[in-house]
Amino acid sequence: MAETGTTATPSTTAARTPNKGLRWLRRNLITIAGLATLAYLVLPNVIVMVFSFNKPNGRFNYQWQRFSTDAWTDPCGVADLCGSLGLSLQIAVWATVGATVLGTMIAFALARYRFRARAGVNTLIFLPMAMPEVVMAASLATLFLNMGIQFGFWTILIAHIMFCLSFVVTAVKARVMSMDPRLEQAAQDLYASPVQTFLRVTLPIAAPGIASGALLSFALSFDDFIITNFNAGSTVTFPMFVWGSAQRGTPVQINVIGTAMFLVAVLCVVVGQLAGKRRKRS
Repeated sequence: MAETGTTATPSTTAARTPNKGLRWLRRNLITIAGLATLAYLVLPNVIVMVFSFNKPNGRFNYQWQRFSTDAWTDPCGVADLCGSLGLSLQIAVWATVGATVLGTMIAFALARYRFRARAGVNTLIFLPMAMPEVVMAASLATLFLNMGIQFGFWTILIAHIMFCLSFVVTAVKARVMSMDPRLEQAAQDLYASPVQTFLRVTLPIAAPGIASGALLSFALSFDDFIITNFNAGSTVTFPMFVWGSAQRGTPVQINVIGTAMFLVAVLCVVVGQLAGKRRKRS
């Protein structure tokens, strides 16, 4: 009896076997997309870093001329540059402290307690994140004008705290709601006072949310231009200095400060990741 069977032709084999390049692309598509997105986000910072070593012939630092480290050796060589930078850092620090303290208390109140206006407070807390910045900026400027408050450092600080408060509440509230209340009950069963329970149990657990809200507040406050521009008066912060200098000619020192800020941010992220890995290992 003759043995019957089918013989695979080369075209059938090729059809059954996917192309190796296509299989590799499918397997690494997410990685490629992630790297492309990261490159897109980092590219402006790389350009700023490169042009911080440029020595332009004119006022505008938009075309590469020749390599120079003059701006790095004299970052405060432009008048009022370091003054505006110090003012922005000062406002960002105090705005972070104020928004973190108030936001943490509000987050605990919203997550732990039931009261009549709880739903309304939740809605009002999220409004600053949902509305455009120009709306809040104009509203705060109108409030300060009606109250007769002179624009300057304090109006900027109040506006920044109001703006950053919602982000702190959101970050801390999410952390508090994920906490296991049995841990605090166990501390109380072991005769811990309310203050000891808060300092040794509640606060360490909520610390990551508080830290993330504080870092976000600092970044938002330091970088803000719209709200600051409406409520600054004659006070000039670093973002306002950059905006004003872009019309007259951007000095290379701005690229130097931007590069330093970017490197500090990357260093903080790397240190945080290493500390998290070490904590997991221990």
